[in-house]
Amino acid sequence: MTLKHLAPTKKIHSFHPPQRTLLGPGPSEINPRVMAAMSLPAIGYLDPVFVEMMEELKSLLRYVYQTGNALTFPVSGPGSVGMEYCFVNMVAPGDKVVVCRNGVFGGRMIENVERAGGTAIVVEDAWGEPCDPQKLEDALKKNPDARVVAFVHAETSTGVQSDAKTLVSVAHKHDALTIVDAVTSLAGCPVMVDDWDIDAVYSASQKCLSCTPGLSPVSFNDRVVEHVKARKDKIHSWFMDMNLLLGYWGATTRTYHHTAPTNSLYALHEALLLIKEEGLENCWARHHRNHLALKAGLEAMGLNYLVKEGARLPQMNAVHIPEAIRDREAEVRKTLLNEFNLEIGAGLGPLAGKIWRIGIMGYSCKPENVMLCLSALGSVLSDMGLPVKVGEAEAAAHSAYAQIHAQEARKKVANLK
Repeated sequence: MTLKHLAPTKKIHSFHPPQRTLLGPGPSEINPRVMAAMSLPAIGYLDPVFVEMMEELKSLLRYVYQTGNALTFPVSGPGSVGMEYCFVNMVAPGDKVVVCRNGVFGGRMIENVERAGGTAIVVEDAWGEPCDPQKLEDALKKNPDARVVAFVHAETSTGVQSDAKTLVSVAHKHDALTIVDAVTSLAGCPVMVDDWDIDAVYSASQKCLSCTPGLSPVSFNDRVVEHVKARKDKIHSWFMDMNLLLGYWGATTRTYHHTAPTNSLYALHEALLLIKEEGLENCWARHHRNHLALKAGLEAMGLNYLVKEGARLPQMNAVHIPEAIRDREAEVRKTLLNEFNLEIGAGLGPLAGKIWRIGIMGYSCKPENVMLCLSALGSVLSDMGLPVKVGEAEAAAHSAYAQIHAQEARKKVANLK
Protein backbone atom coordinates (compact mmCIF):
# COMPACT_ATOMS: atom_id res chain seq x y z
CA MET A 1 0.00 0.00 0.00
CA THR A 2 1.38 3.41 -0.95
CA LEU A 3 0.77 6.68 0.85
CA LYS A 4 -1.42 8.05 -1.92
CA HIS A 5 -4.02 5.37 -1.12
CA LEU A 6 -4.35 6.76 2.42
CA ALA A 7 -4.91 10.35 1.33
CA PRO A 8 -8.48 11.72 1.58
CA THR A 9 -10.35 11.49 -1.72
CA LYS A 10 -12.18 14.74 -1.04
CA LYS A 11 -10.26 18.01 -1.22
CA ILE A 12 -10.17 19.41 2.33
CA HIS A 13 -10.04 23.15 2.98
CA SER A 14 -9.61 25.17 6.16
CA PHE A 15 -12.69 24.93 8.33
CA HIS A 16 -14.76 28.12 8.69
CA PRO A 17 -17.93 27.58 10.75
CA PRO A 18 -20.96 29.81 10.17
CA GLN A 19 -21.71 32.61 12.60
CA ARG A 20 -24.63 31.34 14.71
CA THR A 21 -26.76 32.93 17.40
CA LEU A 22 -26.53 30.28 20.10
CA LEU A 23 -29.72 30.12 22.17
CA GLY A 24 -29.74 26.43 22.97
CA PRO A 25 -28.71 24.53 26.11
CA GLY A 26 -25.05 25.27 25.44
CA PRO A 27 -22.52 26.24 24.35
CA SER A 28 -23.19 29.96 24.58
CA GLU A 29 -21.64 32.66 22.40
CA ILE A 30 -18.14 33.78 23.30
CA ASN A 31 -17.16 37.37 24.02
CA PRO A 32 -14.53 38.71 21.55
CA ARG A 33 -12.18 39.36 24.47
CA VAL A 34 -12.33 35.67 25.37
CA MET A 35 -11.76 34.69 21.73
CA ALA A 36 -8.73 36.97 21.63
CA ALA A 37 -7.35 35.43 24.82
CA MET A 38 -7.47 31.98 23.20
CA SER A 39 -5.22 33.21 20.41
CA LEU A 40 -2.41 34.37 22.72
CA PRO A 41 0.97 32.60 22.48
CA ALA A 42 1.21 29.22 24.14
CA ILE A 43 3.70 28.90 26.98
CA GLY A 44 4.78 26.05 29.20
CA TYR A 45 2.35 24.87 31.87
CA LEU A 46 5.05 25.24 34.55
CA ASP A 47 6.20 28.66 33.30
CA PRO A 48 6.23 31.08 36.28
CA VAL A 49 4.06 33.54 34.33
CA PHE A 50 1.50 30.82 33.66
CA VAL A 51 1.58 29.74 37.31
CA GLU A 52 0.82 33.32 38.34
CA MET A 53 -2.16 33.36 35.96
CA MET A 54 -3.37 30.08 37.49
CA GLU A 55 -3.47 31.67 40.93
CA GLU A 56 -5.52 34.59 39.58
CA LEU A 57 -7.85 32.13 37.87
CA LYS A 58 -8.44 30.28 41.13
CA SER A 59 -9.19 33.57 42.89
CA LEU A 60 -11.69 34.55 40.19
CA LEU A 61 -13.39 31.15 40.45
CA ARG A 62 -13.73 31.56 44.21
CA TYR A 63 -15.47 34.87 43.57
CA VAL A 64 -17.93 33.39 41.06
CA TYR A 65 -18.60 30.39 43.32
CA GLN A 66 -18.75 32.69 46.39
CA THR A 67 -16.39 30.47 48.36
CA GLY A 68 -13.12 30.58 50.23
CA ASN A 69 -12.35 26.94 49.44
CA ALA A 70 -8.66 26.50 48.78
CA LEU A 71 -9.34 23.58 46.44
CA THR A 72 -11.15 25.52 43.71
CA PHE A 73 -9.82 25.09 40.19
CA PRO A 74 -10.80 24.01 36.65
CA VAL A 75 -10.50 20.32 35.77
CA SER A 76 -9.27 19.73 32.23
CA GLY A 77 -12.39 18.40 30.53
CA PRO A 78 -16.08 19.24 30.09
CA GLY A 79 -18.68 19.37 32.85
CA SER A 80 -19.06 15.59 32.67
CA VAL A 81 -15.43 15.27 33.79
CA GLY A 82 -16.13 17.61 36.72
CA MET A 83 -19.03 15.35 37.66
CA GLU A 84 -16.87 12.25 37.48
CA TYR A 85 -14.10 14.00 39.43
CA CYS A 86 -16.48 14.50 42.36
CA PHE A 87 -17.87 10.97 42.36
CA VAL A 88 -14.64 9.08 41.76
CA ASN A 89 -12.97 10.88 44.67
CA MET A 90 -15.87 10.89 47.12
CA VAL A 91 -17.51 7.50 46.50
CA ALA A 92 -15.72 4.31 47.50
CA PRO A 93 -16.92 0.80 46.59
CA GLY A 94 -19.86 -0.16 48.80
CA ASP A 95 -20.80 3.44 49.73
CA LYS A 96 -24.48 4.37 49.70
CA VAL A 97 -25.23 7.56 47.80
CA VAL A 98 -28.65 9.23 47.69
CA VAL A 99 -29.21 10.77 44.25
CA CYS A 100 -32.10 13.11 43.52
CA ARG A 101 -33.19 12.62 39.91
CA ASN A 102 -35.55 15.00 38.11
CA GLY A 103 -33.99 15.00 34.65
CA VAL A 104 -31.20 13.72 32.42
CA PHE A 105 -28.28 14.83 34.54
CA GLY A 106 -29.55 13.33 37.77
CA GLY A 107 -29.56 10.08 35.80
CA ARG A 108 -25.91 10.59 34.91
CA MET A 109 -25.12 11.01 38.59
CA ILE A 110 -26.61 7.56 39.22
CA GLU A 111 -24.39 6.13 36.50
CA ASN A 112 -21.34 7.69 38.17
CA VAL A 113 -22.25 6.20 41.56
CA GLU A 114 -22.56 2.73 40.05
CA ARG A 115 -19.32 3.00 38.08
CA ALA A 116 -17.52 4.04 41.28
CA GLY A 117 -18.79 0.84 42.92
CA GLY A 118 -21.33 2.57 45.12
CA THR A 119 -25.03 1.88 45.63
CA ALA A 120 -27.41 4.57 44.40
CA ILE A 121 -30.54 5.29 46.45
CA VAL A 122 -32.69 7.17 43.96
CA VAL A 123 -35.15 9.90 44.96
CA GLU A 124 -37.42 10.51 41.98
CA ASP A 125 -39.22 13.71 41.05
CA ALA A 126 -41.11 14.48 37.87
CA TRP A 127 -39.19 16.10 35.04
CA GLY A 128 -39.82 19.82 35.34
CA GLU A 129 -40.33 19.68 39.11
CA PRO A 130 -37.63 20.69 41.64
CA CYS A 131 -36.10 18.07 43.92
CA ASP A 132 -38.34 17.57 46.96
CA PRO A 133 -36.49 18.09 50.29
CA GLN A 134 -39.07 15.95 52.15
CA LYS A 135 -38.43 13.00 49.84
CA LEU A 136 -34.71 13.41 50.49
CA GLU A 137 -35.35 13.51 54.24
CA ASP A 138 -37.38 10.30 54.02
CA ALA A 139 -34.68 8.54 51.98
CA LEU A 140 -31.97 9.50 54.47
CA LYS A 141 -34.06 8.27 57.40
CA LYS A 142 -34.42 4.91 55.65
CA ASN A 143 -30.70 4.85 54.80
CA PRO A 144 -28.84 6.29 57.79
CA ASP A 145 -25.55 4.86 56.48
CA ALA A 146 -25.66 6.98 53.29
CA ARG A 147 -22.34 8.77 52.90
CA VAL A 148 -23.17 11.26 50.14
CA VAL A 149 -26.17 13.14 48.71
CA ALA A 150 -26.03 14.30 45.08
CA PHE A 151 -28.41 16.51 43.12
CA VAL A 152 -28.56 18.89 40.17
CA HIS A 153 -29.06 22.52 41.15
CA ALA A 154 -30.06 23.61 37.62
CA GLU A 155 -31.39 20.77 35.47
CA THR A 156 -30.46 21.64 31.89
CA SER A 157 -32.89 19.13 30.41
CA THR A 158 -35.95 20.88 31.90
CA GLY A 159 -35.01 24.39 33.01
CA VAL A 160 -35.94 23.74 36.65
CA GLN A 161 -34.01 25.01 39.67
CA SER A 162 -33.97 23.14 42.98
CA ASP A 163 -33.52 24.68 46.42
CA ALA A 164 -29.85 23.80 46.91
CA LYS A 165 -29.54 25.43 50.34
CA THR A 166 -32.41 23.40 51.81
CA LEU A 167 -31.29 20.13 50.19
CA VAL A 168 -27.75 20.57 51.54
CA SER A 169 -29.12 21.35 54.99
CA VAL A 170 -31.18 18.13 54.97
CA ALA A 171 -28.13 16.12 53.90
CA HIS A 172 -25.93 17.58 56.63
CA LYS A 173 -28.57 16.87 59.26
CA HIS A 174 -27.98 13.21 58.43
CA ASP A 175 -24.16 13.55 58.31
CA ALA A 176 -23.93 13.13 54.56
CA LEU A 177 -21.61 15.08 52.27
CA THR A 178 -23.09 16.81 49.22
CA ILE A 179 -22.25 16.89 45.52
CA VAL A 180 -23.99 19.67 43.59
CA ASP A 181 -24.22 20.05 39.80
CA ALA A 182 -24.01 23.78 39.00
CA VAL A 183 -23.22 23.34 35.30
CA THR A 184 -26.02 25.59 34.07
CA SER A 185 -26.49 27.74 37.17
CA LEU A 186 -23.00 29.16 37.81
CA ALA A 187 -22.98 32.91 36.98
CA GLY A 188 -26.55 32.75 35.62
CA CYS A 189 -28.28 32.75 39.01
CA PRO A 190 -27.04 32.67 42.62
CA VAL A 191 -24.69 29.84 43.54
CA MET A 192 -23.50 30.48 47.11
CA VAL A 193 -21.12 27.67 47.98
CA ASP A 194 -20.10 28.87 51.45
CA ASP A 195 -23.44 30.37 52.46
CA TRP A 196 -25.27 27.18 51.44
CA ASP A 197 -22.49 25.02 52.96
CA ILE A 198 -22.03 22.95 49.77
CA ASP A 199 -19.29 20.34 50.11
CA ALA A 200 -18.45 19.60 46.47
CA VAL A 201 -19.64 21.43 43.36
CA TYR A 202 -18.82 21.35 39.68
CA SER A 203 -19.75 23.44 36.64
CA ALA A 204 -18.72 23.92 33.01
CA SER A 205 -16.97 26.64 31.05
CA GLN A 206 -19.33 26.88 28.06
CA LYS A 207 -22.63 27.91 29.63
CA CYS A 208 -23.10 31.08 31.69
CA LEU A 209 -19.32 31.55 31.95
CA SER A 210 -19.34 31.96 28.13
CA CYS A 211 -15.97 30.34 27.57
CA THR A 212 -14.82 27.66 25.17
CA PRO A 213 -16.06 24.14 26.08
CA GLY A 214 -13.58 21.80 27.71
CA LEU A 215 -13.04 23.02 31.28
CA SER A 216 -14.97 22.15 34.43
CA PRO A 217 -14.56 24.43 37.46
CA VAL A 218 -14.81 22.44 40.70
CA SER A 219 -14.64 23.30 44.38
CA PHE A 220 -14.14 21.04 47.42
CA ASN A 221 -14.39 22.23 51.01
CA ASP A 222 -12.15 20.97 53.80
CA ARG A 223 -14.61 18.24 54.82
CA VAL A 224 -14.33 16.67 51.38
CA VAL A 225 -10.54 16.96 51.30
CA GLU A 226 -10.31 15.19 54.66
CA HIS A 227 -12.81 12.55 53.51
CA VAL A 228 -10.83 11.79 50.34
CA LYS A 229 -7.45 11.75 52.09
CA ALA A 230 -8.82 9.31 54.68
CA ARG A 231 -9.75 6.73 52.05
CA LYS A 232 -7.85 3.44 52.41
CA ASP A 233 -8.26 2.41 48.78
CA LYS A 234 -6.63 4.03 45.77
CA ILE A 235 -8.79 6.47 43.78
CA HIS A 236 -9.99 4.54 40.74
CA SER A 237 -9.01 7.24 38.23
CA TRP A 238 -5.42 8.34 37.90
CA PHE A 239 -6.27 11.45 35.90
CA MET A 240 -8.92 12.67 38.35
CA ASP A 241 -7.24 11.67 41.61
CA MET A 242 -7.60 14.71 43.87
CA ASN A 243 -4.37 13.87 45.69
CA LEU A 244 -2.39 14.00 42.45
CA LEU A 245 -4.12 17.12 41.12
CA LEU A 246 -3.29 18.91 44.38
CA GLY A 247 0.34 18.66 43.31
CA TYR A 248 -0.40 20.77 40.23
CA TRP A 249 -3.16 23.11 41.43
CA GLY A 250 -2.08 23.37 45.09
CA ALA A 251 -1.24 26.65 46.77
CA THR A 252 2.51 26.06 47.11
CA THR A 253 3.51 23.24 44.77
CA ARG A 254 3.60 22.83 41.00
CA THR A 255 4.52 19.31 39.95
CA TYR A 256 3.80 17.89 36.52
CA HIS A 257 0.50 16.03 36.30
CA HIS A 258 -0.75 16.52 32.75
CA THR A 259 -0.33 19.00 29.94
CA ALA A 260 -2.77 21.72 30.89
CA PRO A 261 -4.89 23.25 28.08
CA THR A 262 -3.06 26.57 28.35
CA ASN A 263 -4.99 28.60 25.79
CA SER A 264 -8.35 27.41 27.12
CA LEU A 265 -7.25 28.48 30.58
CA TYR A 266 -6.31 31.92 29.22
CA ALA A 267 -9.87 32.09 27.89
CA LEU A 268 -11.44 31.07 31.19
CA HIS A 269 -9.34 33.67 33.01
CA GLU A 270 -10.68 36.37 30.67
CA ALA A 271 -14.27 35.09 30.88
CA LEU A 272 -14.17 35.19 34.68
CA LEU A 273 -12.55 38.63 34.61
CA LEU A 274 -15.48 39.87 32.50
CA ILE A 275 -17.89 38.64 35.17
CA LYS A 276 -15.81 40.32 37.88
CA GLU A 277 -15.87 43.60 35.94
CA GLU A 278 -19.63 43.38 35.43
CA GLY A 279 -20.20 42.36 39.05
CA LEU A 280 -21.65 38.98 39.94
CA GLU A 281 -24.97 40.37 41.18
CA ASN A 282 -25.29 42.45 37.99
CA CYS A 283 -24.61 39.30 35.97
CA TRP A 284 -27.44 37.46 37.76
CA ALA A 285 -29.71 40.49 37.27
CA ARG A 286 -28.94 40.61 33.53
CA HIS A 287 -29.99 36.98 33.11
CA HIS A 288 -33.19 37.60 35.07
CA ARG A 289 -34.02 40.80 33.16
CA ASN A 290 -33.65 39.17 29.74
CA HIS A 291 -35.57 36.11 30.94
CA LEU A 292 -38.55 38.27 31.88
CA ALA A 293 -38.56 39.89 28.44
CA LEU A 294 -38.20 36.54 26.65
CA LYS A 295 -40.95 35.07 28.82
CA ALA A 296 -43.32 37.94 27.99
CA GLY A 297 -42.72 37.43 24.28
CA LEU A 298 -43.05 33.64 24.33
CA GLU A 299 -46.28 33.84 26.28
CA ALA A 300 -47.61 36.46 23.84
CA MET A 301 -47.08 33.79 21.14
CA GLY A 302 -49.16 31.37 23.18
CA LEU A 303 -46.24 29.24 24.37
CA ASN A 304 -46.43 27.91 27.93
CA TYR A 305 -43.55 27.08 30.27
CA LEU A 306 -42.86 23.55 31.44
CA VAL A 307 -41.67 24.70 34.88
CA LYS A 308 -43.87 26.51 37.36
CA GLU A 309 -43.01 30.11 38.18
CA GLY A 310 -40.67 30.30 41.16
CA ALA A 311 -38.66 27.24 40.10
CA ARG A 312 -37.73 28.43 36.59
CA LEU A 313 -34.14 29.01 35.58
CA PRO A 314 -33.81 32.42 33.93
CA GLN A 315 -31.03 31.12 31.69
CA MET A 316 -32.80 27.95 30.46
CA ASN A 317 -36.36 28.45 29.24
CA ALA A 318 -38.30 25.24 28.50
CA VAL A 319 -41.61 25.78 26.71
CA HIS A 320 -44.25 23.33 25.50
CA ILE A 321 -44.43 22.87 21.74
CA PRO A 322 -47.96 23.56 20.43
CA GLU A 323 -49.84 20.30 19.83
CA ALA A 324 -50.65 21.26 16.25
CA ILE A 325 -47.01 21.18 15.16
CA ARG A 326 -45.41 18.61 17.46
CA ASP A 327 -44.82 16.28 14.54
CA ARG A 328 -42.95 19.12 12.81
CA GLU A 329 -40.93 20.47 15.73
CA ALA A 330 -37.60 19.42 14.18
CA GLU A 331 -38.58 21.36 11.07
CA VAL A 332 -39.00 24.49 13.21
CA ARG A 333 -35.48 24.15 14.62
CA LYS A 334 -34.04 23.37 11.19
CA THR A 335 -35.69 26.46 9.69
CA LEU A 336 -34.42 28.67 12.50
CA LEU A 337 -30.91 27.34 11.90
CA ASN A 338 -30.93 27.51 8.11
CA GLU A 339 -32.82 30.78 7.61
CA PHE A 340 -31.92 32.76 10.73
CA ASN A 341 -28.63 31.15 11.86
CA LEU A 342 -30.35 30.69 15.24
CA GLU A 343 -30.02 27.59 17.40
CA ILE A 344 -32.51 26.49 20.05
CA GLY A 345 -32.56 23.13 21.82
CA ALA A 346 -34.82 20.11 21.56
CA GLY A 347 -36.33 18.16 24.43
CA LEU A 348 -34.56 15.11 25.84
CA GLY A 349 -35.79 11.76 27.12
CA PRO A 350 -39.54 11.72 27.83
CA LEU A 351 -39.71 15.38 26.80
CA ALA A 352 -38.30 14.77 23.30
CA GLY A 353 -40.67 16.30 20.77
CA LYS A 354 -42.66 18.00 23.53
CA ILE A 355 -40.55 21.02 24.53
CA TRP A 356 -38.05 23.49 23.15
CA ARG A 357 -35.19 24.67 25.34
CA ILE A 358 -34.18 28.28 24.79
CA GLY A 359 -30.98 29.24 26.55
CA ILE A 360 -29.94 32.82 27.26
CA MET A 361 -26.59 32.24 28.90
CA GLY A 362 -23.52 34.39 29.38
CA TYR A 363 -22.62 36.47 26.33
CA SER A 364 -25.72 35.13 24.54
CA CYS A 365 -27.89 36.77 27.19
CA LYS A 366 -28.61 40.18 25.68
CA PRO A 367 -31.67 42.06 24.42
CA GLU A 368 -30.78 41.78 20.71
CA ASN A 369 -30.76 37.99 20.99
CA VAL A 370 -34.06 37.97 22.84
CA MET A 371 -35.67 40.09 20.13
CA LEU A 372 -34.14 38.04 17.30
CA CYS A 373 -35.39 34.81 18.87
CA LEU A 374 -38.94 36.14 19.26
CA SER A 375 -39.02 37.58 15.74
CA ALA A 376 -37.57 34.48 14.08
CA LEU A 377 -39.62 31.95 16.04
CA GLY A 378 -42.80 33.97 15.57
CA SER A 379 -42.19 34.16 11.84
CA VAL A 380 -41.67 30.40 11.52
CA LEU A 381 -44.71 29.53 13.63
CA SER A 382 -46.87 31.98 11.69
CA ASP A 383 -45.73 30.42 8.39
CA MET A 384 -46.80 27.04 9.79
CA GLY A 385 -50.33 28.32 10.31
CA LEU A 386 -50.31 29.01 14.05
CA PRO A 387 -52.24 32.10 15.20
CA VAL A 388 -49.11 34.15 15.87
CA LYS A 389 -49.35 37.81 14.92
CA VAL A 390 -46.03 39.24 13.82
CA GLY A 391 -44.84 41.94 16.18
CA GLU A 392 -46.95 41.02 19.22
CA ALA A 393 -44.19 39.01 20.92
CA GLU A 394 -41.63 41.74 20.31
CA ALA A 395 -44.02 44.36 21.66
CA ALA A 396 -44.58 42.28 24.80
CA ALA A 397 -40.83 41.97 25.31
CA HIS A 398 -40.32 45.72 24.82
CA SER A 399 -43.05 46.38 27.38
CA ALA A 400 -41.35 44.02 29.85
CA TYR A 401 -38.01 45.78 29.38
CA ALA A 402 -39.68 49.16 29.94
CA GLN A 403 -41.29 47.98 33.18
CA ILE A 404 -37.99 46.55 34.41
CA HIS A 405 -36.10 49.77 33.61
CA ALA A 406 -38.76 51.81 35.41
CA GLN A 407 -38.50 49.58 38.49
CA GLU A 408 -34.70 49.83 38.48
CA ALA A 409 -34.89 53.62 38.15
CA ARG A 410 -37.26 53.84 41.14
CA LYS A 411 -34.89 51.69 43.21
CA LYS A 412 -31.96 53.97 42.38
CA VAL A 413 -33.94 57.03 43.43
CA ALA A 414 -35.00 55.32 46.66
CA ASN A 415 -31.40 54.35 47.44
CA LEU A 416 -30.24 57.95 46.98
CA LYS A 417 -32.69 59.24 49.60
